[in-house]
Amino acid sequence: MTLHLLILVAGIWAGAQNALAGGGSFVTLPTLILSGMTPLAANITSTVALFPGQSASGIAAAKLVTGAGKLPFRALFVISLVGGALGGLLLLSTPSKVFEHLVPWLVLFATVMFAWGSFFRKTREGSANLGPIKTSVAQLAIAVYGGYFGGGIGFLMMAALSMAGVPTRNAAAIKNALAGVMNASAVVIFVMSPQLHWIAAITMGCGAIVGGVTGSWAVQRINERALRVIVVCIGVALTIGLFVRPV
Repeated sequence: MTLHLLILVAGIWAGAQNALAGGGSFVTLPTLILSGMTPLAANITSTVALFPGQSASGIAAAKLVTGAGKLPFRALFVISLVGGALGGLLLLSTPSKVFEHLVPWLVLFATVMFAWGSFFRKTREGSANLGPIKTSVAQLAIAVYGGYFGGGIGFLMMAALSMAGVPTRNAAAIKNALAGVMNASAVVIFVMSPQLHWIAAITMGCGAIVGGVTGSWAVQRINERALRVIVVCIGVALTIGLFVRPV
């Protein structure tokens, strides 16, 4: 009962964090690993659990969604769907022990991307540097990474969309929508995996929905910069913990 309560609380926190600043997987991944799952099972379960909240965020901002890099949104949609599926298949074909050795580096990369996107990235609206081909390649690479692991994809997409000349407000909406799309294809694959822990995914998913609604309400009331600092600290602590953890 205590374990399920912890998973529920982690889901609430992650849902609110994704609505406010992103980086919810920094909460769900260590919680599920601490519950006894392998990093591979924890990553699969976390992706499935957080998917409903991500979809709701994308739908809520649908009116701000546009194309990018001279590509219509439907092209970005298809690219994200294909890339997410490829990443999910790649993850399932990765042996658990191999992924266990990869995950500290993936978390480190995601933490660096989150910190860079939060505090160092400078947006340049209206100056499209990426054409349709480069935008397609960038989105496909991000989608494959998103289906495989997912940490930091928001900031990778924000950077790519900004370089394609998309205004920040629209880029955030497109990012939320495409994150849901790429995770949708991964989730369809993951639900057939024996590595998925259904009870934990449902418990955490319910918490994430509650957290997402709460986070949407609190977005104008909480210091987002302070929350981003907390996320980076969690990422650093998780990275160190995973590197020193015996494998």
